[in-house]
Amino acid sequence: MSNRFAFALAASLLGTTIVTACAPADGPDSASTRSGDRQCFLPGQVNGFHADDDDHVYVTVGANRIFRLELLGSCPDVDWQTRIGIRSRGGGSWVCQGLDAEIVVPDRNFPRTCPVGNVRRLSDEEVRSHRERRRND
Repeated sequence: MSNRFAFALAASLLGTTIVTACAPADGPDSASTRSGDRQCFLPGQVNGFHADDDDHVYVTVGANRIFRLELLGSCPDVDWQTRIGIRSRGGGSWVCQGLDAEIVVPDRNFPRTCPVGNVRRLSDEEVRSHRERRRND
């Protein structure tokens, strides 16, 4: 059994959403309207990600919403990955705050999980700045 197949199988068994850096959008952006005033998203709505370092992951939801996920502790090599998984934790499937989700990072032997400590939606200005910084990297 190949590592790729084993990770896909493990992810599907665990109910994890796999995110690749260039995945297509999954549909209309309705997370904030369904969740009231909170700025939340469903893992299945994530269509891209970027990690600046081992402590922070930025996920794109729809065309213009970006969330900054601050990880609890370091998540080795997450900034080198071309795909990750996002698994919601607890009672619901929405990711609104810290400990609502964990990042699943593929590994040769077994996927690593990295709990999310804080979730924050970037403002429109921060999204523009983030995209500009990424273009210049």
